[in-house]
Amino acid sequence: MVSLRFLLCFLFVSSTYATIVSHDGRAITIDGHRRVLLSGSIHYPRSTPEMWPDLIKKGKEGGLDAIETYVFWNAHEPTRRQYDFSGKLDLIRFLKTIQDEGLYGVLRIGPYACAEWNYGGFPVWLHNMPGMVFRTTNKSFMDEMQNFTTMIVDMVKKEKLFASQGGPIILAQIENEYGNVMGPYGESGKAYIKWCANMVQSLDVGVPWIMCQQNDAPQPMLNTCNGFYCDNFVPNNPNTPKMWTENWTGWFKQWGGKNPHRTTEDVAFSVARFFQRGGTFNNYYMYHGGTNFDRTAGGPYITTSYDYDAPLDEYGNLNQPKYGHLKQLHDVLHSMERTLTYGNISTIDFGNSASATIYKTEEGSSCFFGNGNENSDAKISFQGESYVVPAWSVTILPDCKNEAYNTAKITTQTSMMVKKPNEAEDTPSTLKWSWRPENVDNFILKGKGESTQTQLFDQKVVTNDQSDYLWYMTTVKFKKRDPFLGKSMSLRINSTAHVLHAFVNGKHIGNQHAEDGKFNYVFEKDVKFKSGRNVIALLSITVGLANYGAFFESKPAGITGPIFITGRNGDETIVKDLSTHKWSYKTGLNGFENQLFRTESMSKWSVESVPFYRSMTWYKATFKAPLGNDPVVVDLMGLGKGTAWVNGNNIGRYWPAFISSENGCDAKCNYRGAYHAEKCLTNCGEPIQRWYHVPRSFLNAEGDNTLVLFEEMGGNTSLVSFQTTRVGSVCANVYENKIIELSCDRKPISAIKFASFGNPYGNCGSFEKGTCESSNNTVDILTQECVGKEKCSIDVSTKKFGAPDCSGAARKLAVELIC
Repeated sequence: MVSLRFLLCFLFVSSTYATIVSHDGRAITIDGHRRVLLSGSIHYPRSTPEMWPDLIKKGKEGGLDAIETYVFWNAHEPTRRQYDFSGKLDLIRFLKTIQDEGLYGVLRIGPYACAEWNYGGFPVWLHNMPGMVFRTTNKSFMDEMQNFTTMIVDMVKKEKLFASQGGPIILAQIENEYGNVMGPYGESGKAYIKWCANMVQSLDVGVPWIMCQQNDAPQPMLNTCNGFYCDNFVPNNPNTPKMWTENWTGWFKQWGGKNPHRTTEDVAFSVARFFQRGGTFNNYYMYHGGTNFDRTAGGPYITTSYDYDAPLDEYGNLNQPKYGHLKQLHDVLHSMERTLTYGNISTIDFGNSASATIYKTEEGSSCFFGNGNENSDAKISFQGESYVVPAWSVTILPDCKNEAYNTAKITTQTSMMVKKPNEAEDTPSTLKWSWRPENVDNFILKGKGESTQTQLFDQKVVTNDQSDYLWYMTTVKFKKRDPFLGKSMSLRINSTAHVLHAFVNGKHIGNQHAEDGKFNYVFEKDVKFKSGRNVIALLSITVGLANYGAFFESKPAGITGPIFITGRNGDETIVKDLSTHKWSYKTGLNGFENQLFRTESMSKWSVESVPFYRSMTWYKATFKAPLGNDPVVVDLMGLGKGTAWVNGNNIGRYWPAFISSENGCDAKCNYRGAYHAEKCLTNCGEPIQRWYHVPRSFLNAEGDNTLVLFEEMGGNTSLVSFQTTRVGSVCANVYENKIIELSCDRKPISAIKFASFGNPYGNCGSFEKGTCESSNNTVDILTQECVGKEKCSIDVSTKKFGAPDCSGAARKLAVELIC
């Protein structure tokens, strides 16, 4: 009797806390109520557990309802049936942190992620299974995919983290953007998608499953949209709400490329127009991009930084004005939730790309005035009132009368970030270095590896992705009287190595890397061979495996040949094909095997004559942790290419020697007009990344810390330094009758650099006084209101600043303060 009573009590308590998540054609419903849901992507392995609470809290403060993440198969199952959920891979801890903050979760299991993640999230051992083909009706693949997906679902169920169990997860995703690449898979692709749907339905998680970019998603899967704009997206079923799973807040960076930037105004415009046209779920990709630590960056050639121009920058700072402008938009959309999800919808076309959308319920109406024209403002007359809607913007009127928000009118601060030297060091500009060479003699002189085959293999097959590095070695014999000896000869290599180093008889004859997205190139160098045995040693280096496209797993990496020696003796030409020679293979480098990056490494390091611009060299230095709590970065400007560790933690690949081209950048970025990844580029003629994030949890607050570098190509370590990043100054340029909040991100405001109320002009950092200005001392007013405080709220009005005569033009306040 007691047991039965306990069971009934348990069931009652469980059902009390369970959340019913469903949907209709208008919105996701939670406990029967249609919801406006704003979500943001934060990927747990791209930050640290110590960072998660602050990131998620800032998401909530920014107006988010939910946090979305992928699940990264190759990170969790690097070796078949051997799993890792420790440290920053602790998925359950991340989901519970979301729950602790009172937010919902969106779990995109995939398990294909894309995400500019190495190999799209697939483990390379999967590729190396016999007869394997990814993402189609291949039994081996489906068995492994089902095994991993089921394991993740069971883990989450065990912790009662699905909403149906009282947890935070309201949506789950299977597959990812398959519809974009489905064509080449033919009928097998269609059958595969149906299998995916049936498989996850059998897992009985109690929340809806989504499939993004999948127009033929079988019921009950919800198909959703990804892209820069999704306002024209129409779901494939009238009972599926209009959902946007990836609103790209920026774009990723690539080695040798330029820095992409998506303007705040355009991101806000895309969101407002999506909701204007019936959308009710928007997820930002990314809300915090973070860092591709270790070897997790995909591509090839995706950088270590995954900042993504997101509302929270790589280090977790507020990216202002994007964060604040979107927060204001979220607040307005939430205030209209009932009207947007239950109201009757009508539209008015004003012509010239201008329109109004009216949502009406018995309680009242809400309006959007949209202007999709790139060049001209729209003058709209509505219900006896006149409104001006700037080009490429949306105005929102929650009561269909008063403008509460316009996507092109930013009324939040712009924060200018600065780097500060490491004040914990007496001489922060100079680190004391020791060094040691990478031991390559066994390879370049002896050609001695671990295995031998009479063919050239794809690098993935040999290394199983355990390393970026693979040696290919062979020997070639020439007879003493061979007529070609001493003549002009060359080594010609058809390569798909991302980076290739070539050695002949211990001598480095050159290196080459793929450029302009062409990862199939020819390396050819003149070589002098000797009589007898000649050793050819080729070091192939990957820089992130392909993560996107149909059959992307079949894209080769490494040295797949053919490889020739060519020579001429008079009119006679020799062509010697080495492709089927006996090739010896060695995965990795000695320094990695001996873990020279570990602080407890017992290997001998030299402090004498530390060399600069020396390839295949290890460097080590100690430093003190920077004071305070600001995020820490290490400046690796001056180095070539390699990998960096702090206290044994791999902070990622570096490649500052790879400079972007001089052309293609925009001196000024116009937010008007459709955004694409080649618009608003900066950083021409510079390395795409010079600063590398060192999370505070990687550092010893007291005592020494150790930086280790493996330099492949050669660089100058004397330029390396540790710094902190923080808000240096804050700007705002706001029209009157608005309230602006200024903040130095938890630090006191120290001074007012510029302030003018009237018609000032210019941009943040270069404001100038205009032709009219208040006679009141604006600097004194702001000094009294703001200096010494962590934040201040300013009513931009003539009551506070006076009423300068600006000939009828709208007055505004321009201010720059120092943090």
